[in-house]
Amino acid sequence: MSRREEFLAEMGLAPIWRLRNREKPRQEEASSDSRKGWIELKQAVPACTACSLHKSRKQTVFGVGDEQADWMLIGEAPGAEEDRLGEPFVGQAGRLLDNMLAAIGLKRGENVYIANVLKCRPPGNRNPAPEEVAKCSPHLRGQIELIAPKLIVAMGRFAAQTLLNTDASIASLRGRVHAYAGVPLVVTYHPAYLLRNLPDKAKAWEDLVFARKTMAGL
Repeated sequence: MSRREEFLAEMGLAPIWRLRNREKPRQEEASSDSRKGWIELKQAVPACTACSLHKSRKQTVFGVGDEQADWMLIGEAPGAEEDRLGEPFVGQAGRLLDNMLAAIGLKRGENVYIANVLKCRPPGNRNPAPEEVAKCSPHLRGQIELIAPKLIVAMGRFAAQTLLNTDASIASLRGRVHAYAGVPLVVTYHPAYLLRNLPDKAKAWEDLVFARKTMAGL
C-alpha cells in the first residue's frame, strides 16, 4: 500500500482521485543574489534577539526543504520537539504531515519547503503574541521572497489568520484561494489539530485535493 493509500485508509476514504504529477523544469542553481540572500537570512535568524523569545529558546527553527520549491507550507510556531531538534513539524504531527504530502504525490524536501510564522518556541506552547509575530515576520517574508513559491498552504488557524490578517474562522477560509504577498494561498488544518480531531481528517483531504487542483491551474 502506498503512503497516499495509507493516509486515505486512515481517514476511511477510498482513493477516488488519481492525481498526476506535474513537474516543471527546474533551474539547476539559484542565482548568486539568491544564494547570498539565503546565507544572510540563515545567519540573521539564529542571531535574532528582537523579541523576548530568544531568552527561552533552545535554538531557532529556521525551516526545511527545497529552496526553489513550488509548494510552501507554513505553520504556527515550533513546539517542544521542534525547539529541541531545530526542524519544523517533527514527531507525530510531522509524520502525519508527511503522509498528507504523500497523499498528493509530494515529499518533504522535494519541491516543498516548510516553515513557521515564528522561528522560536513560545513558552508552554502558548499562542504567539502580536509583538512576537511583528518582530519575526521579516524572516518569514524573506523566506517567501527567496523561494518565490507558486502556492502557500497555511497550516492551522493561527498561521492562516496571521498571513491573511483576519480573525475569520478556519472553516470560512477553507476552500478558497487567498493571497499573501502576491502568492496564491490556501488554508487547511494543522496536523497537530488533526491528531486531536480525527473526523476533520476528511476535511483536510478535501483541502489537499483543492490545493493540488489550484497548483495545477497556476
